[in-house]
Amino acid sequence: MDLFRKTLDPVIALAAIAVLNIFLFLLIGSWTVGGGETMMTGLIAKWIMGDAIERIPFWNLVFAPDAGYWKIYVSLGMFFGAFVGALASREFYLRFPRRLSEWVLATIGGLLMGFGIRLAFVCNVSTFFGLTPEMNLGGYLAVIGILAGAWTGSLVYKRILEG
Repeated sequence: MDLFRKTLDPVIALAAIAVLNIFLFLLIGSWTVGGGETMMTGLIAKWIMGDAIERIPFWNLVFAPDAGYWKIYVSLGMFFGAFVGALASREFYLRFPRRLSEWVLATIGGLLMGFGIRLAFVCNVSTFFGLTPEMNLGGYLAVIGILAGAWTGSLVYKRILEG
């Protein structure tokens, strides 16, 4: 398909995302992915831990695992759509870190990002596409934190791997 071989103009792409975000917000509320991923994690933890998961307050009081939670399917749909788009554009490649230090840094970085998102109780995707356009101060603070964390992480990554 020729549609997937050309790069879309960023202005057109952002305008389309903005219009779709308005309709999504009107239909179901803010677009979040973190909630679906958190729920999938809770379901996996429940499968591994069984009823012992109820002793952890987060999974018992705040985010009780439920397979019917619709945001799980938004997360899976985004993953599937990105996968199909990458395959259709012939841009799909599996890439793995070459050194153990890269694996360690990626794992620590991922855990810190997950911890930060749960601590803020927001979703990084909804922060950019939901809270920020809605002029929510929390969205702007989260974006500042995300950018500061990405900058700091890139400096640490560069120093450890190249230094």
